[in-house]
Amino acid sequence: MAQTHHSLDYMEWPAADLAATRAFFEQAFGWRFTDYGPDYVAFDRRGVDGGFFRAEAKSLTQHGAALAVLYSENLEATLATVEQCGGTICKAIFSFPGGRRFHFLEPSGNEFAVWSDKA
Repeated sequence: MAQTHHSLDYMEWPAADLAATRAFFEQAFGWRFTDYGPDYVAFDRRGVDGGFFRAEAKSLTQHGAALAVLYSENLEATLATVEQCGGTICKAIFSFPGGRRFHFLEPSGNEFAVWSDKA
């Protein structure tokens, strides 16, 4: 994939439990990972490439962290999948101008959100 000058290209998150975080995103969202040693896993082709590095820190909006937001064609089905795969819902589905979304914590405690413009 060709890079575009000054575009957002890559994002990274801490993960205390790399194996659980990896398994969660594989099961819940179909992501595929590449291992780079025992302390780093990377993903690509998800809108922006990125990875998780072994660390005890957590990315939470209440601490000022940026929020990565995924898109869903069916918000309720995605919420159910997130819960079934071990995610914790930290903000139930709510409406905002342009759509609806929910927030969740993945197994290492990082906060993500999922939104949809579908009713």
